[in-house]
Amino acid sequence: MDENIKIVQEHYDANVLAEYNRIVNKPEFLLTCRMLDRYIKTGDKILDIGGGPGRYSLYLAEKGCDVTLFDLSLENTKFAKEKAVESGLEIKTITGDAREADKLTFEKFDNILLMGPMYHLLEEKDRIASVNAALNLLKQGGVIFVSFINLFGCIVFGMKNCPEFVAMEIEKSFIEHVVTRKSYRGDTGNTFTRTYIYEQNEILPFMSQFPLEKLHLFGQESIMSPCEDNIMSQPQEIIDLWLDFCERIWEREDLLNWSEHLMYVGRKI
Repeated sequence: MDENIKIVQEHYDANVLAEYNRIVNKPEFLLTCRMLDRYIKTGDKILDIGGGPGRYSLYLAEKGCDVTLFDLSLENTKFAKEKAVESGLEIKTITGDAREADKLTFEKFDNILLMGPMYHLLEEKDRIASVNAALNLLKQGGVIFVSFINLFGCIVFGMKNCPEFVAMEIEKSFIEHVVTRKSYRGDTGNTFTRTYIYEQNEILPFMSQFPLEKLHLFGQESIMSPCEDNIMSQPQEIIDLWLDFCERIWEREDLLNWSEHLMYVGRKI
């Protein structure tokens, strides 16, 4: 195991509950579930690669799907299994490296989630390997959901949560990448591990090398990131109207940079 992967594994082993709670009742989760619901139906076989402590896996199991959670962190997979039992649900779990997912299971899946490996695999060859491994496990005509951390979305995160980051020495290189619109690899003062952060215009060229028909590239928070705490504290009727509005505009190219995470949705051809 290389040093970066070991760091990622140790981080998630030590922060299971925080990661599980991170997206609860957040636009990222609620809007992403709306996209998943467009394509995933009851009874589908789902592989959730890099699914952490299983928030999406449990959602899809509750929907009546046959779910396998695949994650680097043993503590994450153990936690997800326990949560499933508590909820009267059943999920299968595999602990392993996303780059080798197709060596650790030989099942074929109707849909695959790849939400995490694109953040943590710093070398392009490794990100390519993780997508290819997932596609080897995806049925012909199946749909893959791939998440990326959005370069300018990290500025939105910083403005919201850590405005002093602009004064940090460690952030100078990152800020220069934002200005010059180049994807960033490495440390920043407000991320959890060394991370690969995509400039939005580099996502489609990266995904175009795979045998996929592009269905969507959308903002997982849409435009809600800057004001999500305010909006999510409103009465449910207002929250639902905002979520409905965001779903209508979440693919607009001029608005993608409002999101901290972008998701590519593609069908295997």
